[in-house]
Amino acid sequence: MAQPLSIAVVDYEGGNLASAARAALRAAELSGRNASVIITNEPAAVRQADRIILPGQGAFADCARGLEAIPGLKDAILQAVAKGTPFLGICVGMQLMAERGLEHGVTEGFGWIAGEIAPMDAPGLRLPQMGWNELELLQPHPLTQGLGSAPHGYFVHSYALRNTTEDTLLASADYGGRVPAMVCRGNVAGTQFHVEKSQTVGLKILANFLAWQPEATL
Repeated sequence: MAQPLSIAVVDYEGGNLASAARAALRAAELSGRNASVIITNEPAAVRQADRIILPGQGAFADCARGLEAIPGLKDAILQAVAKGTPFLGICVGMQLMAERGLEHGVTEGFGWIAGEIAPMDAPGLRLPQMGWNELELLQPHPLTQGLGSAPHGYFVHSYALRNTTEDTLLASADYGGRVPAMVCRGNVAGTQFHVEKSQTVGLKILANFLAWQPEATL
């Protein structure tokens, strides 16, 4: 029997760890894939994983500091991504993929996706955006296959990506204007919405992520 696909959910006190791990395992089961999921802050486990999931909730700066506070953890993520390991960032985990965040000052991100994380401009609408929103799929990609017509994701955020490049955008949502909802470049991808809370759509995206064989590496 083939070795199970190893999935590392990165633990840096960024929130939603257990729900992200459960959703990844459920997605594997539904797609008939043999997988093991661990919640870990061990650099060696992250480097050795077949897939990396970085959840996140709260402020960009706090999450960035949380990663830096665990010796070797951020470097392990960078090393794994450099060798081609597929990576998925969720909510603030996606935001950390950008060049910088502007919440509580200027904080450096991974720099994988062009742009910055800035306050949303949604006149007349409640912030944070909290609830279901329709996803507009912008280009075909293995990660968005099989989502059906008018898929929806569950959002909780008041900051969003801006000044990015169109080629990295897989999906957007409308909340007082276009909001980048899903990004991808090389072997790294991210969702501004919570896939672990997005029911059938979220499980399908996670299943696609587990099956994803990126054609390029950062």
